[in-house]
Amino acid sequence: MKTSVVVIGAVAAAVVIAAAVYMIDIDQTQEARLPDVDVSIEPGALPEFEAEVGSIALTSEEVTVDVPEVEVTMEEKTITVPGLEITAPEDAEATVSN
Repeated sequence: MKTSVVVIGAVAAAVVIAAAVYMIDIDQTQEARLPDVDVSIEPGALPEFEAEVGSIALTSEEVTVDVPEVEVTMEEKTITVPGLEITAPEDAEATVSN
């Protein structure tokens, strides 16, 4: 039942599209053209500014501050890291490992 409704709808849509294509004839009766425009342009100008600014000087002085002392101790551990192994498709015996 549903299939026949879909088929009838598709046929009806095809008939409407075919009628629209064959029943309408559009002919261009006049060429398009852009309007005639006369433009006069005066050159522009950037704004002008006057600015008075202060001066900045970089100085340095010696001061005494408390700094923590840090001691780092190193110990050796064994860990597992990821690696990469590549086998070339031409030569299955040649491998590259990292």
